[in-house]
Parts: sequence; structure tokens; C-alpha cells
Amino acid sequence: MKMAPLYFAMRGTPALEPVIVHTGQHYDYVMSQAFFEDLELPEPEHFLETGSGTHAEQTGKIMTRFERVVQEEKPDLVVVFGDVNSTLACSLTAKKLLVPVAHVEAGLRSFDETMPEEINRRVTDTVSDLLFTPSADGDENLRREGVEDGRIQRVGNIMIDSLVAILNRIDRPHEEEILARFRLSAGSYVLVTLHRPSNVDTPDSLRSILEYLNRLSQKAPVVFPMHPRTKKNIAEFGIEMAFNDAFGIIEPVRYREFITLQKNARFVLTDSGGIQEETTFLDLPCLTLRPNTERPITITQGTNELVDMNNVEEQSDLILAGKWKQGQVPDLWDGHTAERIVQAMLKFLNAKSTVSEDAASRA
Repeated sequence: MKMAPLYFAMRGTPALEPVIVHTGQHYDYVMSQAFFEDLELPEPEHFLETGSGTHAEQTGKIMTRFERVVQEEKPDLVVVFGDVNSTLACSLTAKKLLVPVAHVEAGLRSFDETMPEEINRRVTDTVSDLLFTPSADGDENLRREGVEDGRIQRVGNIMIDSLVAILNRIDRPHEEEILARFRLSAGSYVLVTLHRPSNVDTPDSLRSILEYLNRLSQKAPVVFPMHPRTKKNIAEFGIEMAFNDAFGIIEPVRYREFITLQKNARFVLTDSGGIQEETTFLDLPCLTLRPNTERPITITQGTNELVDMNNVEEQSDLILAGKWKQGQVPDLWDGHTAERIVQAMLKFLNAKSTVSEDAASRA
């Protein structure tokens, strides 16, 4: 989702030749290949087939395999996105091979080092030459960590580029078909997406969440595209309960289908960072079941609020009663972030080329 807008913006720029590397960290069809199809991306030039494993195993496999790609392709710049293990592994590999790195979605901080994503973000930002931030808080975080201004480029939120593109391809018949498939009516239901270990990997937490959702479904229909790991945990933990008819646990859905469900929901309950941003753009109430967020602008300016199991019921009741804050779309979340990144990349590469030519002439 973060790569597609930039890929097409680069393809439209004669001076740039993008090469897609798929690490294979996300290898489930709906989580991977379906995104390529929905976003109309071509097949990756390189597929590393990393698969699952511990954080160390996954990071190590990506580094070993990506190193060969960098040595073969000899890129002028490696662009990494977000905060997953692939982000960390590829940025470290490129930097050790003396290839400049650009980090899209830089500067985000939850200040919670128990989250692997926080470690990935911090290390990637440390080694990156270009830091493309989505909002002013990202700039401030980086400056606080001693990053010089020349490396920081506030370009806006590239997730919104993909969101705008997919919204333009969702017509009314498609919306009606998706809602009818799940027996939902627009504006009446709650969409749920939860996958973080703190929520779904312990029996007490997962049981408490399911019990709350079951109660919530008595007030409004609930639809929960459930991650395979969560479904497996329910079975392994021996969690058994009689779910209300209005509580629908469904298989993960494709990106376009998910956005359709999201834009028509009454509100969203999530622990995903990207969905906090999407709901802010869509002016849709969002409850984030986490103690912190690396996207505080979705709270200070947007429609998001952090909740825990002690207050989530109260907060969801407020939304259902129509008592929720009015949000606004942050600056530069306008669907044109990829264009700004391309201009910054061209400037950086041109400057790098000039320095190299000067050095060669002096030699």
C-alpha cells in the first residue's frame, strides 16, 4: 500500500527506474499477492521467499538474500517503507554496502520499546540518508534524536495516496455487492481489526476482547476479518462462547473490500497504525486498543482515541450515541505524497551525482 503510489510516480519519471523487491515476510495470499492485484502493481523483479520465523531468523534471512540483490542490481538508492522486519533488514544491508537509504514513513515513535516495530523504526531512521516524514511530530522526533534537518523531508502520508486511489475505483454497485455479501447496511456496523500480540496472544486478553465484542454486537452488528493467527489462538486457548448472530467473524478480505467495509462502518476498533490514519482521512470514529500510538496526530487532529478494556465499552457507547469529536485531515495528507517524494529523490540523486563527478575530476 505504501509502495504502489511511489512506484507509479517513479515510473512516470524518465530519470528513475524502480525495481520492486518482495522480501516474502508477508506471504499469505490476501496479505501479499492480492495487494499487488488490487493496486495494479507488476510482479516483483525479486522475490526473496523469506517466510515466517522469529524476528532474528526473519531479519537474518532477508539480509542475506537482499545482499545478493543489491550486489546484482547496483542501485543508486534503496527505498524502504514502514516499520516491519523487512524495513530494518534491507536498510542495514544497503547501508553496509554503501548504498544510500530512503525511509518512507520516518520519524514515527510510540516510545514503547517492547514493540518490535519501535526498534525497527529507530534503527532504520538512524542509518537512512533521506527521512520522509508524514507529519510534523515525525520531524520533531528526529530532531530530538539529533538528526540534522537536511536529512528530514516532510512529504505527507503515502498511505493516503493509496487510499485515495482505491476510493476512486470503488463504485456504488461494488459497495452494494460487498455490503450485501456480509449482510450489512451502510453506517450501521462496527468494523474490527486486531492482530497485535498484546491483544490476541494471551488467553485472558483475547477472551476479554471477544466477550466485549459479543456484547457490542447486541447494540450494533460487528464484523471482524480475523487474522489466521488469532483464529488459531482461539482454538489453542480453548475459548468457547456462544456468539450473537450479529457478531460476524469472517476471513481476511482484500484491500479494496476492506476499504469498502471501512468507509461504510459506524466506527472502527483496531490496533493497526495504518487504519488510524485511514479513519482520520475518512472522518470516521476510531478506537485504538493500545496503550500508545506512533501516530499521535490521529488523536490530536484526527478522529482516533486510545482505549483499553476498562473504558472501551464506555467509548464505543459514546460513538453509537453520536457523541464523538470532529476531526480534521492533517496537512499534506492529500494524495500527492508520492510526487513530493520523487522530487526529493531527484534532488538528492542529482546532488550525489554532482559530488561524485567533482571527486572524479579532482582525482
